[in-house]
Amino acid sequence: MKRILSVLCGALALFGLSACDQFVIEDLKPGVSTAFEVRDKLGPPGIEWRNPDGSVTWEYTQQPAGITCYLITIDANQIVRAVEQVLTEAQFARITPGLDESQVRRLIGKPAKTQHYALKQETAWDWLIDNSDTLAPVYFNVYFNPQGQVVRTGRFTERLGN
Repeated sequence: MKRILSVLCGALALFGLSACDQFVIEDLKPGVSTAFEVRDKLGPPGIEWRNPDGSVTWEYTQQPAGITCYLITIDANQIVRAVEQVLTEAQFARITPGLDESQVRRLIGKPAKTQHYALKQETAWDWLIDNSDTLAPVYFNVYFNPQGQVVRTGRFTERLGN
């Protein structure tokens, strides 16, 4: 069965589809999988953060079209320590006024889009999130002041048609 999924994922990859990322993520086992396996299956990370303990955290996001962002922590021995889907309510709750843009990026990954509102002097970062309660796209928003600090968060449901 895994061989069939691998062949299917390979075929879809030729068309630039990432539908098989979930299968690949489920195959990564903390304490067992290696950094080489992660790069082999998922490619290079979108960004890499060095942690004080010698580990690194790699970001793999499906934004702007997908609703997941995985942060994968690799220890100093090149073994996967943690695989975390960060576009969750628990992570959103950690985003509080005063955090800066780099702290937000580190918590929930690269946004799907950014917008600047000149009159309010704010910049909004938007992440497409799980919208299983509605057919319309739903975004989690973080608003920053001109100094790059969080002033508030919110949600936006995109209107479909008229």
